[in-house]
Amino acid sequence: MSTTEFFTRLVIALFAGLIIGFERQWHHKETGLKTNMLVATGAAAFVLLSIKVAATAPNIDVTRITAQVVMGVGFLGAGVIFREGANVHGLNSAATIWCSAAIGCIAASGYFAEALICTFLVTIVNTVLEPIEKWMRNRK
Repeated sequence: MSTTEFFTRLVIALFAGLIIGFERQWHHKETGLKTNMLVATGAAAFVLLSIKVAATAPNIDVTRITAQVVMGVGFLGAGVIFREGANVHGLNSAATIWCSAAIGCIAASGYFAEALICTFLVTIVNTVLEPIEKWMRNRK
């Protein structure tokens, strides 16, 4: 993989995180622009590292690092969730972080259209379903 391709994959992951993070920041959520950008970019960087190392040593499984990214982001997401009395907050933010990491992994693997489709879907879920969720929560 060339440096240009490495850079392109990283920038696409960063851009996807920017789109998701912008929506979260716009709605004043716990995790915003920088968090989602860094999660997507960090996940992509780990996957790209795995791809680069596997190119020099063919007996290395590139999916091992991706699996560890999933676990690490799960830990990060758990830090966003908090309990306040009978209410639990941050589950959607944690799920969004998890999706940002997945999109970073997809972009790093070279699936650019798929990464943008996933970015679009995450943004739609967080934007379109928010008012419906609030309505359902507040109905008597």
